Amino acid sequence: MRARRLIPLALVAGVATIVAAAAGLAGSGSGDAATKTYKVGLVSDVGRFNDRSFNQSALEGLRRAQRTLGIQGRAVESRQTSDYIPNLSSLARQRYDVTISVGFLLAEATNTVATRFRNSKFAIIDYSVKAPPFKSNRNVQGLTFATNENSYMIGCLAALMANRAGAKNISAVGGIKLPTVDIFIAGYRAGARRCVPGTTVQIGYSQDFVAQDKCKEIALNQIAQGSKVVFQVAGGCGLGALDAAKERRVWGVGVDRDQRFLGRHILTSAVKRVDQSVYLTAKAVKEGKFRGGTDAVFNLKNNGVAIGRTDSRVPRAFTRRMNALRPLIISGRIKPPKKL
Repeated sequence: MRARRLIPLALVAGVATIVAAAAGLAGSGSGDAATKTYKVGLVSDVGRFNDRSFNQSALEGLRRAQRTLGIQGRAVESRQTSDYIPNLSSLARQRYDVTISVGFLLAEATNTVATRFRNSKFAIIDYSVKAPPFKSNRNVQGLTFATNENSYMIGCLAALMANRAGAKNISAVGGIKLPTVDIFIAGYRAGARRCVPGTTVQIGYSQDFVAQDKCKEIALNQIAQGSKVVFQVAGGCGLGALDAAKERRVWGVGVDRDQRFLGRHILTSAVKRVDQSVYLTAKAVKEGKFRGGTDAVFNLKNNGVAIGRTDSRVPRAFTRRMNALRPLIISGRIKPPKKL
């Protein structure tokens, strides 16, 4: 009788062991998927991550993703244009879940590497994947910005401040003459002329995003010709333009990041939420929502572009005039130009 009772008990114990083992394997598999560490790479342009503008903002977005999403991030700096392809390729070979190129200067390199590594995901800031050299790269997403919108508002404010100072004259210093630079300036000029008809908008290009002396020289010449507000659209080079504004005691307008920290000569800044674009791209990859072959657009409506802090000496009537443009732009009643 006792032996007969032991047999069923042994069978029950064996079945229980098998079930437990199966459950452990199932739990282990799902746990691995749930705890996967996603890797996000970031490759700078030649302006590098200490430009206090475009590249630095991208790095801040990566660091935010590391803190809040738990991703593994790696930022690779490019010292010269010949570094672009090796830097991008290195991250792709290391099987990063997405590699983000910081800026339009990396377009050719990103296209080349994305074509070579078709199983890897890439994103490029400030460039549309619907434009050449991209053709059928379903593994690349463009991160684009409607910076003509916030620049339109700032152009209005700049013209009002210049007129208050006794001259309908403002200016912009661009880096390399590219669509992503001109879109800022086009909005700026149009907004200025809407709020103060007859405003002169001087435009100059340094053909450089790094050398501050080049931008400073252009800005000094513009100020000598009557400019009361200098808008820099040249990354690290543009810091020289803002320095010229400080020296000559006129207003400067920052770009990409809120550059109010540079001093009381900064009227405001045309903020491009590059940090937000990097963060949201990392989040999309982690959530399985990355959409290659498309452009993500950041604008006033989704807070992808914004106005930085405005100096407290600006008359409230001027600030109200500028802010009144926002709903008109979002609704489409005002359509700031994208080209000069």
